[in-house]
Amino acid sequence: MDAISRQLLDTALTLPDSERAVLAAELIDSLDPAFDADHEAGWGDEIARRLALLDSGATRTIPWNEARTRIIGER
Repeated sequence: MDAISRQLLDTALTLPDSERAVLAAELIDSLDPAFDADHEAGWGDEIARRLALLDSGATRTIPWNEARTRIIGER
């Protein structure tokens, strides 16, 4: 990461959570500008399904550090 990118990241990390989330979404969207309505609708359905599982108690969450370790292992 170059100095300008590091400065942008450091500044972004000072933003409130909600603004960081919007910024992150915009950055991710900029990597794949093609919009697929069916794809978006599919993700909406999947999010609703997962929220229903959480709300019903049929599944549980785990802390991010544990999930990260499971995904990429120890560093």
